[in-house]
Amino acid sequence: MAEKTTGFSRRAILGAFAATAVAAAPTYSNAAGFLRGSGDIRRIRMYSGRTGERIDMVYWIDGNYIKDALKEVNYFMRDWRQDAVKSIDTRTIDIMAASHNLLDISEPYLLLSGYRSPATNSALRNRSRGVAKNSLHMRGQAADLRLATRSVSQMAKAAQSCRAGGVGRYYGSNFVHMDCGDVRTWRG
Repeated sequence: MAEKTTGFSRRAILGAFAATAVAAAPTYSNAAGFLRGSGDIRRIRMYSGRTGERIDMVYWIDGNYIKDALKEVNYFMRDWRQDAVKSIDTRTIDIMAASHNLLDISEPYLLLSGYRSPATNSALRNRSRGVAKNSLHMRGQAADLRLATRSVSQMAKAAQSCRAGGVGRYYGSNFVHMDCGDVRTWRG
């Protein structure tokens, strides 16, 4: 099976960094930051077992979201059952990326569920009592993720340390739910 890859081309990423380097050209006022390597970036790495797609991209540089990168994340996290795309809340992406960084790994997340259309959510709800009627997945504000090299407990602790949304531990299904809703935790 051929692997699909979504994301920026090498040229686009280098262009983004070149633009940032020009904007952050060293002056006396920002020389210390430039010498440190400067440039705060946020990166997201995921793959989908359902679609075979992968993303590994910088989506935020020095306080600015990269619009084209977010479009790629939105498409990647789409409801693949309905081929429906919704804007994913950047707060959720940030929680996922921060949690991944705290785990200090290069392994990408396995995305089990991102955006869910109301039809998909209803169908899943009919099959499982663990699916919320008004799920944040339907708003593009939640993701269900798995890592092969980290436990549910380790992933959940990393997400909880962000103190930025909901974290659900699903030990039986081996995944962690992360969302940008109210700060809360639960076991599924």
